[in-house]
Amino acid sequence: MGRALRHCLGVLGVGLLVATSASCGGVAQADKSLEVTKLTVAAVPVGDEAGLYIAQDLGLFKAAGLNVTIDSIQSATAATQGQNDGTYDITAGNSVSYVQDQASHRSDLEIVAEGSLMQPGNQALYTLAGSNITTIGQLAGKKIGVNVLNDLGTLLISSVLQSHGVPVQDVHFVPIKQGFQAMGIALQEHLIDAAWLPEPFGSLDQVIYGLHQLVDLDQGATVNFPVGWYVVTKTWAQRHPRTLEAFLGALQEGQQIADSNRSVVEQVMEQLPAPYTVPELIASIMSVERYPLNVTPDIDPFDVQRVTDEMREFGLLHGSFKVDTLLAP
Repeated sequence: MGRALRHCLGVLGVGLLVATSASCGGVAQADKSLEVTKLTVAAVPVGDEAGLYIAQDLGLFKAAGLNVTIDSIQSATAATQGQNDGTYDITAGNSVSYVQDQASHRSDLEIVAEGSLMQPGNQALYTLAGSNITTIGQLAGKKIGVNVLNDLGTLLISSVLQSHGVPVQDVHFVPIKQGFQAMGIALQEHLIDAAWLPEPFGSLDQVIYGLHQLVDLDQGATVNFPVGWYVVTKTWAQRHPRTLEAFLGALQEGQQIADSNRSVVEQVMEQLPAPYTVPELIASIMSVERYPLNVTPDIDPFDVQRVTDEMREFGLLHGSFKVDTLLAP
């Protein structure tokens, strides 16, 4: 966040940020040289993308001369399809999906910003209250619900299972087509024995269905794991350098606010579009992530390598893959 914006925020409060940002001069001003000013950003509406929604809600994109529309999506896989056909300019999704798309040559992507780093309670496995599964070791032979197969959830769960001595091949991953919103019902109907839920769905289903958190996935090799990235196609980045710079400047402002002011994260979660709107109670108790400020060309290759190494270990990435193919040239 710029010095002037920090001053405005500290003196006047977040609620007045939109009204004062122009006079304080802390946000990038509209640039008539931008290649395009209208952007469509696809994002999974969860806590991973809090910085994006903050930048939108507080008018930071508008102050940078951009008219940003955020489309809600179910997964990063759907996002990159839309990115390739020009429906989306920028997408925000999970790191595993983006590596898979790049490695399979379905897309030619570039990471332009780090979105989120997992923290305690952000991603966990849940069971019904009173379930006879009370330890992770008892998951052998059981069905675990995920939103899609062979993606972020599978990776995080596999890592924790292995660290607890449970062979990954001994569990059955079950995709729940309706996604995280249907996990509680799937548990009640005994379609699955445990469910992977990121926030805010974990906290929400604990309240609605009385679910029990069996194991936090922020442990061992996945502590502080790079969960979310913002990406563009390399062609788009080459054609829109000034627009991308304006977007990332506003996003960085949103990320810094998200990382330093939980109350603002809660507010944007409560204002997500239906049916993803988070009730005030859930927003107040949900675990929030870390929101790094790294944007291109300063993305840390080590973080990208960490994702690919974990994917390779659990069979989600095969053959040779160069991390720098996902980074700015």
